[in-house]
Amino acid sequence: MKNTSTSTNELKVTTPSDREIMLVRSFDAPRHLVFEAMTRPELVRRWLLGPPGWTMPICEIDLRVGGSFRYLWRHADGNEMQMSGVYREIEAPGCLVNTERFDHGCAAQAGESLGTAVLTEKDGKTTVTTTVLYPTKEARDGVIASGMEHGVKAGYDRLEEILAERL
Repeated sequence: MKNTSTSTNELKVTTPSDREIMLVRSFDAPRHLVFEAMTRPELVRRWLLGPPGWTMPICEIDLRVGGSFRYLWRHADGNEMQMSGVYREIEAPGCLVNTERFDHGCAAQAGESLGTAVLTEKDGKTTVTTTVLYPTKEARDGVIASGMEHGVKAGYDRLEEILAERL
């Protein structure tokens, strides 16, 4: 897969195995702020939107092991996508492990996946490494074909802006 560049940091997308996608992006902010932005609903709904035209009218997060989350995205044209999951591991501010399932929308056929986000900080800069394990190679390939990389890049670019506001 190709890499996608941003003005100061670069999104790197790779496929380390036939069932995984790995996304790596650095942010010019301490990891506790990045972790907050990834787990507080009022912040998540501002950046985790994908390409322009999407909003997140529902963003529910019960941040505890065994707790769940649910996101509902709505496009200006009326299309919707919904994702939910359960937190399996939380080590604030360094790691989040959760299941993910799109209940409807373009990625619903992918089934349940397992996402692991690891946040590492060096000299005030945080690198987020997210690995998503899909149930099959076909599910992973379908997510790649959906244009996921462009949506992630757009969201992470917005996250960078939110983090700059909070510094």
